[in-house]
Amino acid sequence: MSEASVAHAGISRDLRDEVVAFLYREARFLDHADYDSWLALLAEDIRYVIQASPALYRRDGGARENDIAHMDDGLADLRRRIKRFQDAAAWAEDPPTRHCHIITNIEVEATDNKDEFQVYSAFVNARGRFELEDVIMAGRREDIVRNGEDGLRLVSRRVFLTQNVLLSRNINTFL
Repeated sequence: MSEASVAHAGISRDLRDEVVAFLYREARFLDHADYDSWLALLAEDIRYVIQASPALYRRDGGARENDIAHMDDGLADLRRRIKRFQDAAAWAEDPPTRHCHIITNIEVEATDNKDEFQVYSAFVNARGRFELEDVIMAGRREDIVRNGEDGLRLVSRRVFLTQNVLLSRNINTFL
């Protein structure tokens, strides 16, 4: 990426690299089920949405912002999900799911708030349990990342899956 294209996005190359490293670190924490470290990357006012993807015809207006979501959580909800994952009675996580998050196509843009950045990315999440239970989910994400006194924090994530019908038994993952 040329200096001109980075400057056009309103951010420095160093800041872009820092945001990219932040997303890769987040993926590593999730892959290793290091949920305490992952939660430390989230802002107190986080909004985490996995948007449902109904198959809508163009003539009907396509996807809409307020369509139903598979997940629409704040920080307390995310902590509750993690606590449930770690509970001995959580049969869907015993044995634990093996994860691999692949994050790519990362773009970072300035916003009207000098401390917040719009981040676009694409992902593939491969999950495995037992011998024959493998699930691959792919999609794109639109994030807001804030740069504060304690470093970068994820403020908002909206996930758009490529699937309009979930083929997995659950969404026991964070994308």
